Amino acid sequence: MKPATILTWIALLSITILFVSPFIGSFHNSSPEIQQNILTQIRLPRILLAFIVGAGLALCGMVFQAMFHNPLATPFTLGVASGASLGASLYVYLGFSFSLLGVEGTTLTAFIGALVTISFIYSLSRFRTGFSPETLLLTGVAVSFIFSSLILFTQYLSNVTDSFRILRWLMGSLTTVGYDNLLQLLPFVSFCIAIILWLSRELNLLSAGDDIAISRGLAVQQLRYILFFTTSLCVGAIVSVCGPIGFIGMMVPHICRLLIGNDHRWLAPASLLFGGSFLIICDCFARLVIAPAEIPVGIITTLLGGPFFLFLLIRSRTTANA
Repeated sequence: MKPATILTWIALLSITILFVSPFIGSFHNSSPEIQQNILTQIRLPRILLAFIVGAGLALCGMVFQAMFHNPLATPFTLGVASGASLGASLYVYLGFSFSLLGVEGTTLTAFIGALVTISFIYSLSRFRTGFSPETLLLTGVAVSFIFSSLILFTQYLSNVTDSFRILRWLMGSLTTVGYDNLLQLLPFVSFCIAIILWLSRELNLLSAGDDIAISRGLAVQQLRYILFFTTSLCVGAIVSVCGPIGFIGMMVPHICRLLIGNDHRWLAPASLLFGGSFLIICDCFARLVIAPAEIPVGIITTLLGGPFFLFLLIRSRTTANA
């Protein structure tokens, strides 16, 4: 089947999920006015937020896998999520309570933590061998371990209530009322989507290897600068609003490669659409499986991502032995 046909089917599936999912679930025999408020102020913003977050994480995961030539790379590989999580943890531990221009303090401090992490990782990676993928990857892993330890230390020092708040935030959630969170994220994710779609041909060359990319006249270092900062800002914004929602960026690009191939001109829009739809499905399951309570969606994606990670390891080992 041609990539254009497959992309059309993915788009139709995504549109169907977007239209159907707000009506899934009980309204508890409420009056028509209350049902309308639930639909327009809770479910619809949550569905749209899930689509934007899933699309952003899936695209960033696709870019990271192309940049590092590593099928197991995720949007959280460089420790941006850990930096944002540390910022949110410190906000809770220090007892702050503020907002700025309608943005909650937790979101602000988490985004500041992500920005600090981006700058820190970039500065460290420049000490040796320039802006190479290996240096950047190892730097990000090391920083992620350090920040994760500091998060645990912060939890240990916190009281029971604050420790639970930190833990709950670290699980990742799409709980929202109104459109504020969606409007906060939209500029970052839209900018990231535009840049990645624009550079889809260059991503094909980058994923083929630096030597081939340079021989075709591609400015590899400049491209990595652009992709690094664009995806890191996008991931930092997403984590600051929703917390860390793992494995979307690893699973979705692989599934789309199986469906549509390795050409990023088709893979990028497919990952965007499939990632948004996939997170909507995960969130609907998280919202309904123990209703009226709900499971943080980060738990659902991690439960799916763990077996998928093992599947990739077994598949790559089998391919290598063949």
